[in-house]
Amino acid sequence: MNFTLNTPAGYWNPLLWVIFLIIFAVVGYIIYSRGNPGHKTGEQAKPYLSGNEEPDVEEIRVRASDIYWGFLEALKGYYKVLLAMHTGDIRDYVYWYIGVGTIIILIFLGGL
Repeated sequence: MNFTLNTPAGYWNPLLWVIFLIIFAVVGYIIYSRGNPGHKTGEQAKPYLSGNEEPDVEEIRVRASDIYWGFLEALKGYYKVLLAMHTGDIRDYVYWYIGVGTIIILIFLGGL
């Protein structure tokens, strides 16, 4: 059986990919199995921060609102409109999907 797919950019053989995935899985398992079985959890698993206590996760977490603050601030007017339209009701989203899909189909049919 020839499962090779020839394309202008080269060839692709799914059986070859499956063989590679199996080889990589075996290598990964070998590396995993050679790990330290005596590793303890609890106090030993905590990171060493020069004797300081580890801060609470909520204090050090970088939120998406912090990362995208400038982007959201620049488009504040646009997002106010979107938040007003967001109801959380799945039926509203289905209506929008059907409505926009209908408009697109009408544009395509009108262009023919």
